[in-house]
Amino acid sequence: MARTPAPDTRDRILTTASRLFYEHGVRAVGMNQVITEAGTGKNLLYSHFPAKTDLVAAYLERARDIRAAQGRRAREAAADDPRAQLLALVEEVATTTARPWFRGCAFRNYLAEFPDDADLGDADGPPTPAGVARAVLEDTHRQLADLVAALGVADPERLTEELWLLVDGLYLQAAYRDRWDAHVASEAAVDLARRLVDERPS
Repeated sequence: MARTPAPDTRDRILTTASRLFYEHGVRAVGMNQVITEAGTGKNLLYSHFPAKTDLVAAYLERARDIRAAQGRRAREAAADDPRAQLLALVEEVATTTARPWFRGCAFRNYLAEFPDDADLGDADGPPTPAGVARAVLEDTHRQLADLVAALGVADPERLTEELWLLVDGLYLQAAYRDRWDAHVASEAAVDLARRLVDERPS
């Protein structure tokens, strides 16, 4: 009689795959490596994730949920003040990117690895990796734009793009700077964000 899979099997597979994809890149990690390191059988893995794209999409969805929780905590700590929330979001990114284990933004990393990966998913079908990655970045940009709009500043589109460039820069510089340099850059980014917000005319 076939054994019933342990209830945490899917989570164990996804946790292992998420670590491998983040540390080594999606292209470099094969399904056999995930099977070996997760300690699961091939049939069991494919019963949860029929294709590698399904596993990659789930990895990016998990990263999205973690990122969303971090952003939510940062905004809640800033109460209902849009200026404080904007600066808190930038500071949260700056803190994250300066951590020793940080290896870049999972969504930007994926799109850099697969620049030609079109979002070919059906609206009623499972999410595609490119679809998840692009949706997260679009949502984050929209969140910044909404907070900037609440400030009532002149030229909110420009301020949104300036802050977005700061966020992009924080994520990208973490791929090549050592931890001390990243820490200094993070402080500079937060100071610059504060000046951009405070000096923008209404």
